[in-house]
Amino acid sequence: MHRLIALILPLFVLSCKEKSAELKTGIWRGVIDCQGHDLPFTFDVTKKNDSLLVYMKNGPEKILLDEVSVFGDSVKMVMHIFDAELRAKIDGDKLSGTFVKNYARQANQPFKATFGDDYRFAKNSSEKTTDYTGKYQIEFKTPKGKVIPSVGIFEQNGNHLSGSFLTPTGDYRYLEGNVVDDKLMLSTFDGNHAYVFIATKSGDSLKGDYYAGKLSYESFKGVKNENAKMPDAESLTYLKPGYDKIDFHFPDLNKNMVSPSDEKYKNKVLILQIFGTWCPNCMDETKFLVPWYLENHERGVEILGLAYERKDDFAYASERVQKAIHKMKIPYEFLIAGTNDTEKASKTLPMLSSVLGFPTTIIIGKDGKVKYIHTGFEGPGTGMYYEQFKERFNQIINELLAEKG
Repeated sequence: MHRLIALILPLFVLSCKEKSAELKTGIWRGVIDCQGHDLPFTFDVTKKNDSLLVYMKNGPEKILLDEVSVFGDSVKMVMHIFDAELRAKIDGDKLSGTFVKNYARQANQPFKATFGDDYRFAKNSSEKTTDYTGKYQIEFKTPKGKVIPSVGIFEQNGNHLSGSFLTPTGDYRYLEGNVVDDKLMLSTFDGNHAYVFIATKSGDSLKGDYYAGKLSYESFKGVKNENAKMPDAESLTYLKPGYDKIDFHFPDLNKNMVSPSDEKYKNKVLILQIFGTWCPNCMDETKFLVPWYLENHERGVEILGLAYERKDDFAYASERVQKAIHKMKIPYEFLIAGTNDTEKASKTLPMLSSVLGFPTTIIIGKDGKVKYIHTGFEGPGTGMYYEQFKERFNQIINELLAEKG
């Protein structure tokens, strides 16, 4: 009898331990260590039936995480469509763990969180501080000396700050933060990319540092300028001399080879979306294209996604794309085109000058000829730039649909 109790008791204790951890529902403040700098973000934990849901917040954006599991004293949150997770030990009002990138474990970053805190870098205050509101002509500079033109747009209320940076290959999405000790401090965490921006202002001039993930760093500087402009996104990627069409044969998710010259696309306006499931700007573009396609498909428009994934492995790539299709309810077709390395991606489409960034959008007319190429994407975090993109996009499609096939 004593022997039986001795065998059962550890199992009972272990069972109790496994059931003891609970992820509290409500607001949490997460912090990722980004090269020695705090990258704060907030997330809301809720319960639906017996399932835990997490909404990660960046400004007005809420990203739903619906694969949240608690086991023993730990929690795992799968990061939306991305091949990444937050894994942490639960200790009452605290979490401590790691932001895990499954495709690149060397890029993992420490993570912690506290329950009940709802602020970014500092608690919001109406006290007067240095005002960063406005538009800035910015230049980012890499450690190797490459200069990247940009436009910064910021809106400030008290010490609370929001905005974004536009670059030729996409924007930095929803940035949120505070002015702390007269410093601009902005961050974003979308489930795959973790960014921190810190800057100071002298007169109308801005000077700062940008930290991305575990290793990437750029400095930036600029000046306030309400007429700040970006390079023309329609001129950065183009067809090489001698080409007026784009052609390829890439496998769909069932390994059937597909080409833009297939019967399905004849006499249609065809939109090619150069895409990656790891790419938050691609996620933003897809959120725009999905309802747009449902509204306009019957007019004679098709969309074909060209996926460039993190690994040169069809099974891995197709699994990531299938998940994106499921999560985002994407109604159009995707092909596995290659990997996310821009140099390698450019070789898969040799008629293009290059693949500069993800996403890149190519629009083909009813005659099969390329009419328009747009590098990058100005997402909803860019405000008026997003509205201008949508207006221009619809204008082009309407004109092409009006043409005779």
